[in-house]
Amino acid sequence: MKYSGIGGQAVIEGVMMKNAQEYAVAVRRPDNQIEVKKQSCKSIREKYRPTNLPIVRGIITFVESLITGVQTLNYSASFYEEEEEEEEKKEKTEGQKKQEESKDGLLMGLAVAAAIVAAIGIFVLVPFFISEALRKPIPSAQVRGLLEGVIRVILFVSYVKLISLMEDIRRVFMYHGAEHKTINCVENGYELTVENVRRQNMVHKRCGTSFLLIVMFISILFFMFIVVDAIWLRMILRILLVPVIAGLAYEYIRFAGRHDNAVIAVLNKPGLWLQKLTTKEPTDDMIEVAIASVDAVFDWKTFIVGVEKEEPVIPVPSGKVVGDATKISMEELSGRKAASAAKKEQKAAKSTETVTATESAVATESAVAEEQPQDIEILDIEDNGDEDDEILSALDRYFESPEAGESEGK
Repeated sequence: MKYSGIGGQAVIEGVMMKNAQEYAVAVRRPDNQIEVKKQSCKSIREKYRPTNLPIVRGIITFVESLITGVQTLNYSASFYEEEEEEEEKKEKTEGQKKQEESKDGLLMGLAVAAAIVAAIGIFVLVPFFISEALRKPIPSAQVRGLLEGVIRVILFVSYVKLISLMEDIRRVFMYHGAEHKTINCVENGYELTVENVRRQNMVHKRCGTSFLLIVMFISILFFMFIVVDAIWLRMILRILLVPVIAGLAYEYIRFAGRHDNAVIAVLNKPGLWLQKLTTKEPTDDMIEVAIASVDAVFDWKTFIVGVEKEEPVIPVPSGKVVGDATKISMEELSGRKAASAAKKEQKAAKSTETVTATESAVATESAVAEEQPQDIEILDIEDNGDEDDEILSALDRYFESPEAGESEGK
């Protein structure tokens, strides 16, 4: 698999794909048409060198991704507003529209801040207070730190599992699967067609789900060994270290995305497993949306030239929604081809024998009929397996009978 640098996000009835300084949002509108919006997205990392330092760049990228994510979600949701609200927007003056845009920007900022606060409260402070409540039965700070991390992971997995039961979220997860499959298709060197994308895997090692799980694992290491006596100081340290942990997790994801080895494969396993909860098998029309998003920001035709393709995958019948396509090894594929070829040869040989026997039988019948006219019914024999064998056996018995011999003698 070749690194492409493409990143993405599922939105409401659509997919956002980002490449370098551009991103595109493709949305399936209520009239079933695909709307694609392309924009530039310059990062502050391009202006200030210090922001490109390790860990710092991860923090910057994380915040910018949150902002872009909220923007694209709002854009995709705008296609599904009530018609009355759309008519009201058309009647408003330009001044009113600008005021609303300014308010929308403020609300977006507040929404991002609220999301961060809620995440810290649920996944950082709640596990912390639970572990502190067990201070007497568990005096070891390291053991409590480990327990706190385990509680955090359980809360996160339970949260993801719970929201996946909602129909709207499930559809977002299906678009998430389409996003992963499309990127995998490009990085595996295949043309972007619905059939090729459908055969790809739904998990990807650069996924945000894996990023969040890595954040939790790194936090376990931090909170197990950073020990202070005052409870309020421990709580503040956990909040202040969140950006640092996110920066470290970004560095790992960045490194893992560019390297393939046995160690990385093992470390990626938990994140890939968790993605099974946040991705669902997409439909063909969802795949079309993801392809449109990639087309807008990435020259995949040039990219796939020279890319070494992975082993073939089992084709999936068109129009059917299935689970993850299962890859087969080249040895197994060769074995299947050999078995198929042998079966064809066997069938061809059987067909040849049947035709030869049939021609012989018909020729004999014709000769007998010329010497001694009889009411013999000539059978039209086709390659019908066991039924053919019974007919041929009957003909053989007939011509080997005494009556047939007397006819031939006469």
